[in-house]
Amino acid sequence: MKMILSVMWAFWAGFVGPQAHAQQTSAGSVSFSAQVDNLDAPWAFAFLPDGALLITERAGKLWHVSANGARTDVSGVPQIAANGQGGLLDITLPRDFADSRTVFLTYAKPQAKGGAGTALASGRLSPDGSALRDVQVLFEMKPGNRGGAHFGSRVVEATDGTLFVTMGERGQRPLAQDLAQHNGKIVRVMRDGSVPADNPFVGRSGALPEIWSLGHRNPQGAALDSAGRLWVVEHGAKGGDEVNLIVKGGNYGWPVISYGRHYSGARIGEGTHKEGMQQPAHYWDPSIAPSGAMFYDGTMFPEWQGDLFVGSLKFNYISRLRIKGGAAQEVEQIKSVQTARVRDIQTAPDGSIWFLAVADGTLYRMAR
Repeated sequence: MKMILSVMWAFWAGFVGPQAHAQQTSAGSVSFSAQVDNLDAPWAFAFLPDGALLITERAGKLWHVSANGARTDVSGVPQIAANGQGGLLDITLPRDFADSRTVFLTYAKPQAKGGAGTALASGRLSPDGSALRDVQVLFEMKPGNRGGAHFGSRVVEATDGTLFVTMGERGQRPLAQDLAQHNGKIVRVMRDGSVPADNPFVGRSGALPEIWSLGHRNPQGAALDSAGRLWVVEHGAKGGDEVNLIVKGGNYGWPVISYGRHYSGARIGEGTHKEGMQQPAHYWDPSIAPSGAMFYDGTMFPEWQGDLFVGSLKFNYISRLRIKGGAAQEVEQIKSVQTARVRDIQTAPDGSIWFLAVADGTLYRMAR
């Protein structure tokens, strides 16, 4: 869950670009206004308590954007392997950021022999927002992965302060079922990178102790609901994009079960069900290429309270899903010129909804 802070953000509205554009939704007419533009393959963003923003670009830039729009290229970012889908990915601020100034980043880290793996790093943001200091790698995938596919990745702070990191299977499908590999897993670590003693595979012979769940293909969205449950959104192949409610030690099936098919049209694995493997809370067929996800907890749109919002990279809309128990149902598609390839989406402190559109490299604000 991205940190939400009690600050006034109304002055941001319409800061960049032309007059806001209106669109009809289930909540009535909403406006879309550009806040930050000219971004190069933006991946994630976070709100700072002083009204500023941090924005990642996949090639390795971390931008500090002040409340008046001034941009600073933040120094101290760890070395990035910008290859294919890999690069500088997610950014999350912990709940104690105002005191600790800690920033968490996920990224593709260069590894031996030209390989790269998803990694988690932390650093302290300088008071003026210009530098990350005391940067340290808290976790990285086991080396041995090449190519530019399926890094994931999101980092989410759990209610107990531990960190969940989502990772794709790096195009090596069978490894998503291998507990001796990090590919296709969600891991859970402490803020110092150590392994929590209550992780489900601690002490199991041959299993990596960081693993929290397995059988994931390429999870690029993750968020906590109001009950503190972790939900993850992941890419299928040709069909079979999934929303999953993550349970401790759960096996989510890839590549043994799936609601999609290989891009060749061939069947995947053994079908859609297998004993001991979790079913998705929702799936899309055809694929929408889902990315950033958040649970709406603002006040501007009370009719959307508790709903899950997911960006679509393929069909250029924001999916709104209603949650009931452990199931999710898509109840609305919010689509406009601005929702072209939505990569990240967050609730702003004033209750508006902000999202990164990759197609035009712009951070937008959706508001009443």
